[in-house]
Amino acid sequence: MTMRASVVDTIIKALKTAGVTIACYLPDSLFKELYPALDHDNEIRTIRVTNEGEGAAICGGVWLSGKRAVLVMENSGLRASIEPLARMGMGAGIPVVMLMSYRGDLGENNWWAIPHGMTMEPLLQAMRIPYRLVDREEDIAQAVHDAFTWAHTAYYHSAIVLSGSIVR
Repeated sequence: MTMRASVVDTIIKALKTAGVTIACYLPDSLFKELYPALDHDNEIRTIRVTNEGEGAAICGGVWLSGKRAVLVMENSGLRASIEPLARMGMGAGIPVVMLMSYRGDLGENNWWAIPHGMTMEPLLQAMRIPYRLVDREEDIAQAVHDAFTWAHTAYYHSAIVLSGSIVR
């Protein structure tokens, strides 16, 4: 299971086009090819976090400074970041854009990842966070553009969830 180099390049190009200068991440295996590429990119600063809630808070702080950040994580991290997201989004109008891998999607071959898929969409819906499921490389750039446009217009979070052949 590896992410193709063309997908990595497409993601990074889309993030740059959206104006992202900081990427916070907690590594996961489906994005294992993306993280080193982000780390080595000269235009995007990476910040590794100890949990996704910390990453959400950092991304919110980046937004307050007038810059754009993205929180890159496995979808299981949504559960860990719910409280910071609720406080920032619902309470203060501080948006966080999330780029997630879809663990537990159809085709998942790890038993421990199934709950991630079972809880992600209901949690996004409960938090009223719009999201787009993307399973084709050619749809990544538009999804990233749309997520950043919406989040910065609505002053609320948005998410891009990468699945299928993009991550496997």
